[in-house]
Amino acid sequence: MDKHDGRATAPPRAVATRGSGDPWYDEPDSEWGEWRGPGATSTAVPAQSVPSELSAAGVYLEVQRSAAFQEVRRRYRRFVVPAFVLFFVWYVAYVVTATTAPGLMAEPVAGAVNVAMVAGLGQFASTFLLTWLYVRHARLRRDRAALELRWDTQEMTRGIVGHARVNGAASGEGGRL
Repeated sequence: MDKHDGRATAPPRAVATRGSGDPWYDEPDSEWGEWRGPGATSTAVPAQSVPSELSAAGVYLEVQRSAAFQEVRRRYRRFVVPAFVLFFVWYVAYVVTATTAPGLMAEPVAGAVNVAMVAGLGQFASTFLLTWLYVRHARLRRDRAALELRWDTQEMTRGIVGHARVNGAASGEGGRL
């Protein structure tokens, strides 16, 4: 038996998949912030002529092969691989030292604070530092290029989605988009 506190609850909102089928698509929901008035119809993306050989998968493969996408991936790897190796070595060194040299880890540094406590706090500090460095690197070196790729991809798939809706795929005849 479900318990109720007497208040009515709203049904959960469905994830909007209008536009390109991308859940991150930046189209305002008609219920939020826009008043269309009585009898107004919502505007849809106009259907564009799309060659039959193009598909969303083809567009994404084309983008994946592009030089811009490869550059974003290269910038990502140039940061992540060295950062991972450095952090992993630091973590393993801490664990191995704590296991194999308990006398060293028990050496006092200041009062009741010993080497193990300083190294353990160093693990936390290095985690936060690495997170900050990663976010900074992404913001300065990758986000703008990745956003441009996203917009280009959406523009290329917009015509395909519009073409599929014209052919009846969105009405349940052709499956999910």
